[in-house]
Amino acid sequence: MTEPTVADPSARERLEIIRRTRTVAILGMSTDPSRASYFVATYLLSSSCSFEEAWFVNPKGGEVFGRRVHPSLEDLPGTPDLVDVFRRSEDLPAVAKEVVALGGVDTLWFQLGLRNDEAAAIATAAGVTVVQNRCLKIEHARFHGGLHLAGFDTGVVSSRRGEI
Repeated sequence: MTEPTVADPSARERLEIIRRTRTVAILGMSTDPSRASYFVATYLLSSSCSFEEAWFVNPKGGEVFGRRVHPSLEDLPGTPDLVDVFRRSEDLPAVAKEVVALGGVDTLWFQLGLRNDEAAAIATAAGVTVVQNRCLKIEHARFHGGLHLAGFDTGVVSSRRGEI
C-alpha cells in the first residue's frame, strides 16, 4: 500500500472545518432513500446540524425533501463552503477540477471509501482543503456529542440490571 501524497486533516482540523462551514453542497445526491447521500442529507437538514444551508447536486436533477436537485455546482444559488462528494474514486480528479474552476470553495470532502490522491493534489494546489475517506455526518455528530470519538453512539444501552 502506498502512502498518501496529501496529508489528511487531523481531528482538530476537521472540527475547525465543520465549525467554519455554513453551506454544504452534496455532489452525487440521490433521491433513493437507501443511498448514503440521502441519509447524510437527512442529517444535514435536521435541527441537530449546525450548517445553515445544504444544496443538492446531481446531473439527473429532480427534487428531494422538497428541494431542487441542481444539475451542477455552477447551477447552485451560491458558492458552497464545503462540497461533500458521493462519486466513484476514478471520477474525483474531474470533481476536483470542477471545484477549483468554481472558485471560493474552502473544503472538498470525499465520503467514506473515497480516496484519490491525484484529486486531492489538484484541489490542494488551488488552496482547497481536502478531507478523504470520512463521512461528514459521522464527523459532525462526533464533534457535537452524538457519537463517541471511535464513531459509535454514546447512548448507554445495557442488558445489566441496575442495583435494586
